[in-house]
Amino acid sequence: MGRFPRPWWWPVACGVVNADPPSTAAPSPAPAAVVADDLVVRYGTLTAVAGVSLTANAGEVLAVLGPNGAGKTTTVETLVGYRRPDAGTARVLGLDPVADHARMVRSIGVMPQSAGLPSLLRVAEAVQLFASYYDDPLDADELIDRVGLGERRRSPWRALSGGERQRLSLALALVGRPRVAFLDEPTAGIDPTGRTVVRSMVDDLRTQGVAVVLTTHDLTEAERLADRIAIMDRGQVVASGTLAELTTGAGPAADAFSFTADAGLDTAGLATAIGGPVTEGEPGRYQVAAAPTPARLADLTGWLATRGHGLRNLDTGGSTLEDVFARLTGDGNEP
Repeated sequence: MGRFPRPWWWPVACGVVNADPPSTAAPSPAPAAVVADDLVVRYGTLTAVAGVSLTANAGEVLAVLGPNGAGKTTTVETLVGYRRPDAGTARVLGLDPVADHARMVRSIGVMPQSAGLPSLLRVAEAVQLFASYYDDPLDADELIDRVGLGERRRSPWRALSGGERQRLSLALALVGRPRVAFLDEPTAGIDPTGRTVVRSMVDDLRTQGVAVVLTTHDLTEAERLADRIAIMDRGQVVASGTLAELTTGAGPAADAFSFTADAGLDTAGLATAIGGPVTEGEPGRYQVAAAPTPARLADLTGWLATRGHGLRNLDTGGSTLEDVFARLTGDGNEP
C-alpha cells in the first residue's frame, strides 16, 4: 500500500505500534472510567473548554450535547490525549491521556466526527490493518458484517457514501475491544438502517461493561442511548444528569395530566382511587386535576388494569430534553 500520512486518531499515531509492551501490573482501581476535573483548554486567547467536569462509568453511556462551538470535540480530543489541557486534570482508566498515552490507547477506541483514510484503501484492508494493532481484536469479517458493510468489503474509501464511511469509522473504533469508546457524532449522515446498527452496537458496548462517551447534536439519539447526559455551552457543562433528572423540574411544576382510555369510565370512582378530580372531555380523553406523582400514576394504572381498561397517550405535561436544551443553550452562538 505504500506510505501515507495518518490522522491523529489512528492507533499508529496514538502510539500503539512500536510502543513499549503493556505493563503486567494490575491497574489501580479508578472511581470512574473517564474523569474530567475542571478541564481548561485554550486556543491562544480563546478558551474553548472553560472548567469542564464530567465522568463516565464502566457500562454507562454518557451523551455530551451542545451547539456548535460548545467545546464537545475539544473535550474529547483532550481526553484521548490529542490535546494537553491548560488547567485541570483528565483521566481515562486511571491514566493520564498524555503522560500514559501508549498504555491508554490500547484500551480505548475513538470514532472521530470526520474521519479520513487513504482514498484507495479498501474496507476489509482498513479493518484488518487496525485489528493488527491489538493483541485480541474482534474478527474483522464479522465486524464488517455487523456494521452493514459486508457487500462493500472490496470498496475503496473514496467510493463509500458518507454514511458508509461513518459505519467503517465505527468498526475501526471498536475492532480492538476497547474498555472506553469515544464516539463523536456516530449517526451523522447515516440512514435509518445505519442508525439502528449504531444503536444496537452501543447497547452491546454497555452490556459488555464498556464506558461510552457519545457526543451528538441529535437529541433523539441522546434520549434513546444515554444513561446520563451532559449539556455543554460556551465551553462549560451547564447541566448534567439522567434524562429524568434533567427534565423533571425544568419548567413549572405540573399540577394536572391527561390520558386516553375507553370512553365512559366511572370518573367518580377513579377520582376517589387516585385522589384527584377526573373529567372526561372528548369521549375517551380524560383530564386529572392533580399532580402526576408516581404514586398517583400507579393508582391510575392499577385501577384501569383491574377493570380491563388500557392506558394510552399519557401526557404529564413535563419538559422535554429539547425544552431543556433550548433553555440552557439559547441560540447557541459563540462569542
